Amino acid sequence: MDIDLARAWVQAIAVAVGRHKDHLTQLDSAIGDADHGTNLDRGFTAAAAAVSDLTPDTVGAVLTKTGTTLISSIGGASGPLYGGAFRALGKALDTSLADPLAFAEALAAGLASIQKLGTAAPGDKTMIDAYAPALAAFEEQARQGTDFAGAAAAAADAAEEGMRATTPLQARKGRASYLGARSIGHQDPGATSTALIFRALADTTAKP
Repeated sequence: MDIDLARAWVQAIAVAVGRHKDHLTQLDSAIGDADHGTNLDRGFTAAAAAVSDLTPDTVGAVLTKTGTTLISSIGGASGPLYGGAFRALGKALDTSLADPLAFAEALAAGLASIQKLGTAAPGDKTMIDAYAPALAAFEEQARQGTDFAGAAAAAADAAEEGMRATTPLQARKGRASYLGARSIGHQDPGATSTALIFRALADTTAKP
């Protein structure tokens, strides 16, 4: 990943979130506060604009700016969680060019940031249920020497599988956990938006 690709990824996330804003809100209306789509759309629209105006020296500068903008633009838990993850990615990528192994390490730092703040684990019906399998898939492909596009595609597939797997789970963290057994049968909105982020990465890095 280089600086231009990092910027394009953030812009692609903004487009994807905008396209799926209503769906994210619909999912969140069932088990949350019905604002996930609106909040993320506002945050990533602001982030895309911020990185468009940025003259960065490193990949990390693009992602750090994204994280800082998300934290300041998104209300509720999503801002600190996604913002912190992107800031962790940025801190780990103090370079103008990141290979798949370096990016895998950065993704791991992002997950650690989410888990530290949200204290959730896989199976709790949160964004981690999409992020953790995506990270595992990306790491595996990177270790095997797969190129960035291939690793990103594998991560996106794994994130979407993890997203779908949240439907039968009972939420144990976040607003949805207040519903207890009534959260079963609903796809988690955080896992869904996380899958959109990884799919945007795959689409951005795909070879023409």
